[in-house]
Amino acid sequence: MNTRVRFAPSPTGPLHIGGVRTALFSYLYARKNKGVFLLRIEDTDQNRYVEGSEQYIQRALEWAGLTPDEGPSNGGNFGPYRQSERKEIYKNHIEKLIQNGTAYYAFDNADALNESRKKAEEKGDTFKYGAQNRMSFDNSLTVSKAELEQKMKEDHVVRLKVEPGQKISVYDEIRGNITLESSLLDDKILMKSDGMPTYHFANVVDDKLMEISCVIRGEEWLPSLPIHQLIYDAFGWEAPQFMHLPLILKPSGKGKLSKRDGDKEGFPVFPLSWDEKSLGFKESGFLSLGFINYLALLGWNSGTEQEIFSLDELQAEFDTSGIQKGGARFDFEKAKWLNHQHISNTSAEELYTYPVVKEQLSELDPKIHLELIDLLKKRLFTLNDLKKEIEWVISPVPYDEKVVNKLSPKNPAAVLEGVSSIIKNGSNLENLKEQLMGWAKEKEIGIGIMMQCLRLALVGKLSGPDLFDICKILGKTVTLKRIAYTISFFNQKT
Repeated sequence: MNTRVRFAPSPTGPLHIGGVRTALFSYLYARKNKGVFLLRIEDTDQNRYVEGSEQYIQRALEWAGLTPDEGPSNGGNFGPYRQSERKEIYKNHIEKLIQNGTAYYAFDNADALNESRKKAEEKGDTFKYGAQNRMSFDNSLTVSKAELEQKMKEDHVVRLKVEPGQKISVYDEIRGNITLESSLLDDKILMKSDGMPTYHFANVVDDKLMEISCVIRGEEWLPSLPIHQLIYDAFGWEAPQFMHLPLILKPSGKGKLSKRDGDKEGFPVFPLSWDEKSLGFKESGFLSLGFINYLALLGWNSGTEQEIFSLDELQAEFDTSGIQKGGARFDFEKAKWLNHQHISNTSAEELYTYPVVKEQLSELDPKIHLELIDLLKKRLFTLNDLKKEIEWVISPVPYDEKVVNKLSPKNPAAVLEGVSSIIKNGSNLENLKEQLMGWAKEKEIGIGIMMQCLRLALVGKLSGPDLFDICKILGKTVTLKRIAYTISFFNQKT
């Protein structure tokens, strides 16, 4: 059987990173098995539909490098790929279940169901509409054929007829065998009164007709697995393989990761920005590969010590045996560290193609842009960090007060006078380090003090990239001007 895997989100808002991880694992599984990765939009619940969501999902997948082989925007031979456009298909298939006796029409109004639910709760029971009470309700099992024709003009739903006393056993590739007694299930609604299918029914029909070989989704869908198996059985269809991924957990405490956690702790939970209040990983300065690399490690391990992966390496190394059962705790610092590794390994030329990088460098001389990126990229955890890292290029002041207080007793003005003299008399800055080291040794000046004085003059603090690379970027004239200003600054303090 050919490998066909789908990602099937609902267009109810921005795509959570949990959804992107499901898409990623589906994509990697398809690629590893030389199969097809398709996107299906599950928009049967029109009340929850949010304008722009589908376009957002497509853009997010494309940014992450997970472009579907088939889907609403990509086409394919198994469409339509929006469930709202498959209404006639569902109608035809629901008729098959009605005819073979595995589903039935139910005409019960909301008041009657609420009353039954209330009575069950009063007894301390959970209300279920099923084998134990279906014959006492208003449905096609309890009305005559003559009455049924008239009843069909009323609002009605279609329910799955769950037979009691059965053991439903389904195998999950990650969690093993899952078994449930059918008496614990109610007769799930398959078709709503508006003629639209429920998630359970549409999901199964579409997976069958689109020839999905493996369903990969989050563990929150595990309780639905027995129902889906019963629907496959009702049609006489063979079910696909199933894999239910572990939850992505909050950074601390219990429960799965939510937007509220991101808002509270200041990190994104969406791949792309959804609105002004909901920044995405992209807008937060992540490379798509840094983002994807981190998501891959949330619940999966290659079985080696390797943590840095390209997308090609992930495709080659991905194996479902490495997917864990337990929840994976979200760690934004780890995500930034991985992004840092990918930024460091990306050429300055490629980084310069990112609009956010060009924007941050826009006030500086274009001649030094690439040189600056090359110098600073290993200091960036996100692309947005560049703005802070180039502050010294514009101006080193105001100086770090703590550093000024630390150096003041060390006669920094005199030290910088000597450094300035060396630079003035040197033909270029290429061998400046050797010249200054020799001078400091000759004058018995601590090399650390000399370097700190020069760094303060050029950068305004003690952190930053290589000091002599800074000198080359600033050039001899600017370097001398900054040293002269710092000498004047310290002289005024004494």
